[in-house]
Amino acid sequence: MRGLAFRSVAEINFWRGAPISKSAPSPIFACDEPNRSAAFCSRDEIYFGTQSLLNKFCRAILSLPSEIKVRGFWLLLFCTTLFVSETKAADKTNMTSVTLPITSIHNRIMVPTKVNGAPLSFLLDTGYGINMIHPDLIEPLKLRRAGRITIVGIAGEEEAGTYSGAVFDFGGIVYSPRRMASLPSEAENSRRRRDGILGSGFFRRFVVEIDFAEKKLRLREPDSFSYVGKGEIIPLHFEKDTPIIDAAILSPTGSVVRARFEVDTGCDDYLCLSPEFVETNRLAGAQETSGIKRGVGGSAHIRHGTVPELRLGGFTLAKPSANFFTDASPAGKGLAGHIGMAALQHYKVIFDYSRRQMILEENH
Repeated sequence: MRGLAFRSVAEINFWRGAPISKSAPSPIFACDEPNRSAAFCSRDEIYFGTQSLLNKFCRAILSLPSEIKVRGFWLLLFCTTLFVSETKAADKTNMTSVTLPITSIHNRIMVPTKVNGAPLSFLLDTGYGINMIHPDLIEPLKLRRAGRITIVGIAGEEEAGTYSGAVFDFGGIVYSPRRMASLPSEAENSRRRRDGILGSGFFRRFVVEIDFAEKKLRLREPDSFSYVGKGEIIPLHFEKDTPIIDAAILSPTGSVVRARFEVDTGCDDYLCLSPEFVETNRLAGAQETSGIKRGVGGSAHIRHGTVPELRLGGFTLAKPSANFFTDASPAGKGLAGHIGMAALQHYKVIFDYSRRQMILEENH
């Protein structure tokens, strides 16, 4: 499900003490993706961004008068030592990989974990730009209020509080996200379908392998991962936090339509396509049925049908089902739509954000 962390409302620019808004200047260091504030950087991105900042600080010290240059270098040494020790100590374990059982509910992958010692179940969702936690769990887990953000969904926006203090334990591998968000509307549902969502930050922390045939999830440390298989390696692109790939659809007229799609593991269907893409390429057919898709910000009207083919690298899926959106868009501007879990479940899928690649292997 698409749920981008679109903008921060209570971000603080640590260095200037000024709040960051949509029109405000970027922080002193930024992530490796455009339009992403430092608050949503992975720990490694912040580490390398700060390393660049310290290099600039060092050059500035060299230009100082000699009588204060020595003091500047001592300050630089202190700051560097403090930051490196704090950053590298966090989340450190002796394990480089772990295998977890997963369950699939209507093509949605649920991952078991412990958060602050409590056993919980989280949805695996590349479509979310930030990890999410159910509002009913904030107090029991003793999470601390950190601010608020706006989450953008398929039909609008919703304000969400952000919280710190969560420590995940995935079978011995620890993950401590800087912040998680919580949507107040989740508390309105009488039945809790999930305890939270593992979004962009989770996928940046680990190399994530989803093995549908074995019903297992493997997490690996990016530094120790090296792919040696024979799968199809598909480059990932990022405009914000969600992964984008180049793929192709065979239209009803027989033409091959190449476009850019978000990869959304939180979507239970094969394809969700934007109104502009459907109209431009005449993908609508007479066999369609009407329906509604619900998500963050409300609901959107769709027509449900199929397309002749979906092509992912060298793989082809025949007659995948598709949701043709009529009054909202399932993906960002300039994108055709998104590819969901119904398509990905035909393969073993490896997400390696650190190398900007998605790997598909045939299921046997």
